[in-house]
This record gives sequence, structure tokens and C-alpha cells, in this order.
Amino acid sequence: MSRIVVDPITRIEGHLRIEAQMEDGRIAQAFSSGTSVRGLEIILKGRDPRDAWAFAQRICGVCTLVHGMASIRAVEDALKIDIPTNAQLIRNLMIGAQYVHDHVMHFYHLHALDWVDVVSALDADPAATSALAQSISKHPNSSPGYFSDMKTKLKNFVESGQIGIFNQGYWGHPGYKLPPEANLMAVAHYFEALAWQREVAKLHAIFGGKNPHPNFVVGGVPSPIDLNSDSAINAEKLSKVKTILDMAQSFVDEVYLPDTLAIAGFYKDWATRGEGLGNFLTYGDFPSTGLTSDRSSWLVPPGVILDRDLSTIHPVDLSAEGEIEEYVAHSWYEYEGGKDKGLHPWAGETALDYTGPKPPFDQLDVEGAYSWIKAPRWKGKPVEVGPLARVLMMYASGQEQAKALVDSALTTLDLPVRGLYSTLGRVAARTLETKLIVDAMQDWYAALIANIKAGDTTTFNGTKWDPSSWPKQAKGVGFMEAPRGGLGHWIVIEDGKIANYQAVVPSTWNAGPRDAQGQSGAYEAALQDNHTMAVEDQPLEILRTIHSFDPCLACAVHVMDPDGEERLQVKVC
Repeated sequence: MSRIVVDPITRIEGHLRIEAQMEDGRIAQAFSSGTSVRGLEIILKGRDPRDAWAFAQRICGVCTLVHGMASIRAVEDALKIDIPTNAQLIRNLMIGAQYVHDHVMHFYHLHALDWVDVVSALDADPAATSALAQSISKHPNSSPGYFSDMKTKLKNFVESGQIGIFNQGYWGHPGYKLPPEANLMAVAHYFEALAWQREVAKLHAIFGGKNPHPNFVVGGVPSPIDLNSDSAINAEKLSKVKTILDMAQSFVDEVYLPDTLAIAGFYKDWATRGEGLGNFLTYGDFPSTGLTSDRSSWLVPPGVILDRDLSTIHPVDLSAEGEIEEYVAHSWYEYEGGKDKGLHPWAGETALDYTGPKPPFDQLDVEGAYSWIKAPRWKGKPVEVGPLARVLMMYASGQEQAKALVDSALTTLDLPVRGLYSTLGRVAARTLETKLIVDAMQDWYAALIANIKAGDTTTFNGTKWDPSSWPKQAKGVGFMEAPRGGLGHWIVIEDGKIANYQAVVPSTWNAGPRDAQGQSGAYEAALQDNHTMAVEDQPLEILRTIHSFDPCLACAVHVMDPDGEERLQVKVC
């Protein structure tokens, strides 16, 4: 047996190492290792809970608002603060913009290169590319001249030897199946998406002051509405929001969704690879009014699906002992009660305990600890979170738009529902939920405008802003569906300060190592599911499945040196 080591996995946020044990040309076992250490929970202890979001949001710059949102919700849950309807609608719009921006960026700039042979596009016929593009979409940029210009642009990049992210690709790998014309179309849309994403990010700046890391506040949003003010949310800014929403919706409808279905049509064999666990979890999100109201109003329902059984949705309780717990049997942490013990996040511990080999090293010691990521479990079971979990939950819940969209995609690709449980299904689910969310954003915007016209401009509830109104001890959990999956922040407040803080993030759920029972995490299980390697020193197949999750290791780990000291100081003059 041989072991393939991919370190680092590129085109992701953060540092991830994958080791794949090969047996008869197939991945028999896989091991996922986060190679930097997390420490944010320690930083937050003793701080004012109202400030926690500003620290937590810096967990990641790609997931640029989700940690701030989860942190705000955790404090609001602990202190029993209800936010105004307008604040919830604005939060939905901001979270939705994060989804649409993030998913499009992932598809074109991070993951498409696993399926698109960029160099092959140089052999494309622009006229044939135009015919292909016009056959799947009404997107206006589809003339032969447009694709001819794009081909020339790409040719100049390649001939200059300065092709940036296109360099060092596995071009010509036998796993690539797209014809040159489809490759050229995808590369053209890669360039279009670069300019498009800049515009979508402006929605965060309108409501939150900036991007990345827009501003938030416990009790609502820092976005006062005054149609006659130059500095508040006025008619001009609301009009700009509508322009951004329309532009985002057009790109998803005319480019992203058609491209996904067109490319997927050439890779239907990947609808039988990379399923892995078959267990899926969602916390739920996008309420039409508030998180404490009727859950039937949420766009994404909460729940757990076990063993692909869509007929039964199990409830999930984020506060219950024995439901969500984190294990460290194969992680570089120690627990006071022993490494085999699971801890609910309110009782969570962050005690570093590196026992691995001294870098550089050839292989991990997978019999012991081998990752800086913990292993979360729901009632002792490993689960997958993310777009596939959400789409399955909406589909299983009978949501009409979700069911119609999923069934239409499956019909187009001539695949059964079982095809969703795969690497290809994970990619398709991300696109389908983008369509669902970009459409829902129009409804949230319309509801916000209707409230304003009716005279309701409230965006903040400050009734419990003063710590003197707080209980001596309080616990809260702030949850949301981040683009990469269910995100939870658990907070314990004592005497007005943070006594404990734990974040269980999507890439912890998915990228975590084995637990004390030897159960693999989602990445590991997916790689162990029907993966052969065409060229072992060009692990394209590993990249396809890992990238289908859109890893964000910056969320799961943070950098210190072996002595626990900071690695870098930056002074800005």
C-alpha cells in the first residue's frame, strides 16, 4: 500500500493536509488534518459580550460576516433580546449576499478549475462556443466576437508565462472531459465573475459600512433608516440595493445555473462518488420575522437526516446535553476528563496538546492525534453540513420551490435523487441553493420596503443594552447557516463578562478527524467512497471531492507558534 499526501490543499482558505492510503488503485482510508492551531476562544474570555462579534468575525475574511452574526445571535439568545423585523430583513439580505457572492466565487475561482481544462480552451472555435452558450442561456455576452476576444486574452496570458492561478494546473489530465468550447465558455465566465463579485459585495457596505467585516450590533443592525438623511439608509441607498439584487439574480439565472448544469452533464460519473457519511445536519436560518418566531417561516428548516432517509427529519436541540458534542481523541487538544470524552460547547475546553511529529515530516501518526481540528458529533454520529444538507432538508420538508428546482435539475441531468449524495451533487446543491436564496432576497427587500412605506423604520432594540439589566449568569447559542454549513457560537456570561466561548464551525464538522469510536469525518468518509486515481502524482480526484465542500480552515484553526505565542505583528502607520 502507498499513501498519497496532499499538503497543502490549495484554492481554499487556510491550511489543510490530506493523506490518502491507497489499496489496489483505490483510496482505502483518508485522513484530514488541520495544520494550524485554533485559539480564538481563549482570546474572548473575560471580554464584554457586546464586543464579542468584532473579535469572532475576524476568524475568517472569506466568511466575512457569518461569525459576527453567530456571535451577535449568541449574546441575544443569552440575554433574551428580540430584534425588530426590519433588522431581521436586513440581516437576511446581508447573509444572502454573502451566500451568493461566496458560492459564485467558489464555483468559478476555486472549484471550476477541477473540471475545466484551461489550456484546452485555446483549441476552441469561438463560433461553436457562442452556439453552445446561446443554447443554454440568454446571457448577452455570448457572441462569436466576445469569445474570440476571450480566447485571445487567454492566449496572451499563457504565452506570457504569467498565468497566475492557471499555473501549475493538471492540464491535460485524463480526468478532464469538457470539449474545448465548454472550457472556453467557462473561462470567459471566470473573468466575468471577477468583476461581478465586486458589485455584490457593495450590499454589505451599504448596510454594514464596509466589506469585508461589516459592522453589527447586539439588538439589531447599525443601519438607521431615514429616507431624508444623507448618512442613514435613504432612498438612494435602497435603490442601489435593488440594482445589486437584480444584477446578482441575472448572473445566477443566466450564467451560474446554466454553467453548472452544462458542466455537470459531462461528469455524471461523479454522481456515484464522494457521498461519504449519508448523515446531514442543518441548524436552520433565514426567518421572515425573527429566530424566536415560528420555525415554519424559516427558508432553511433545522433538522438531521440519517442514512439518506428523506422521509424522517430528526429535531436538533443546540442546548441539550448529549446532542452536539466535540471530541478530541485524534486532535491535538486535551480535556480535563480525558480525550475520549465528548463535551457540549457550553462546557467546551480549549487546551492545546500537540503530540504530533516535528515538521517537516513525511506522514502523520494517524493512530494517535493528527489534527488541530476537533471532531463534532450529533448524538455520537458524524454528520455533513453545508449546501447539500440544506438542499436535502428543504427538499425533504416539501418546500415547493426547492423541490421543483431540484427535480428540474435531476431531470435535466437524467439522474435519480440518489445522485445528490455525491461529489457532483454537492456542487449542484451549492448552485441550486444560490438560486433559491437570490430569489428570496427579492422578497426580503420587498418586505423591507413595505415596512418603511408603512412608517416602520425601527432597526434596533436597546432595551437590554446596559449590563445592569443582565442576569448574573446567562448562556446562549447563536446559530446560522453559513455558506459552508451550520455554524454555532456558544457563550457563557458571568458577571457581565464572557466566562466561556466555543465556536463549532462548518469546516470543523466536515474536516474533523476520527473520533474515539474510529468514525471518520465528512471529508475522510467522502474520499473513502469510490475514489480511484488516474494519475497518483496528480491527485485531481482528491481535489474535486475536497473542493466540493469548499473548505475554510481559517474558520477551524488559527495560527500560533508551538509555545502559544503570536506569530506576527503588523504595524500600520
